[in-house]
Amino acid sequence: MLLNPLAINYYPLDSNPEETGNSQQKNIIFFGDSRARAWNSPEGFDDFNFINRGISGQTTGQVLGRLNRHIQPLSPDIVIVQVGVNDLYRIPIFPENQERIISECKSNIKEIVNQSRQLGAVVILTTIFPLAEVPFENKIFWSPDIVVTGIKEVNDFIYSLENKDVIIFDTGDILVNQQGKVREEYSRDFIHLNRAGYKVLNEKLMPILQGL
Repeated sequence: MLLNPLAINYYPLDSNPEETGNSQQKNIIFFGDSRARAWNSPEGFDDFNFINRGISGQTTGQVLGRLNRHIQPLSPDIVIVQVGVNDLYRIPIFPENQERIISECKSNIKEIVNQSRQLGAVVILTTIFPLAEVPFENKIFWSPDIVVTGIKEVNDFIYSLENKDVIIFDTGDILVNQQGKVREEYSRDFIHLNRAGYKVLNEKLMPILQGL
């Protein structure tokens, strides 16, 4: 990480004609951390060319730091952003830094949106996915309640960024059960979704994309 903190070489730095599709298609980029990386593209929609630029384990600062290198060459029409959980995951480890971690997470998300807009893209900013049930062995070392509180605070901030070119995609309403956790049938582990989870997200995402 010290040698390559942004993982710039994870993706090619020049646009690939096969990736960017044809002039009749809109380039739609999934951008962010592992939750964006695992987001499988909807199938059967010829008007859209889906490209993934997620990298596992990255914080909002890392995602922001590589935006111009990984996104700008692709001439994005729409950027779908899913970030934040890796920032907040640090709170139980460094509880004395909770306020700073949340503040920096908000600031970085706002700048990711601003820089994506400067590229001429519409931004679909997803709320941070909620957590699933946390295994007992994880509860021993950190408090999931602190992370949940951080997610709620950042998600409230995310809603404040909504405008005509920034669409807020509320993942919580789609994924959660009555206890406020990700439904078991959508969960790969307590942080990540399985294919069924992304399928149900795509079912709600596609009408938004078609509307654009």
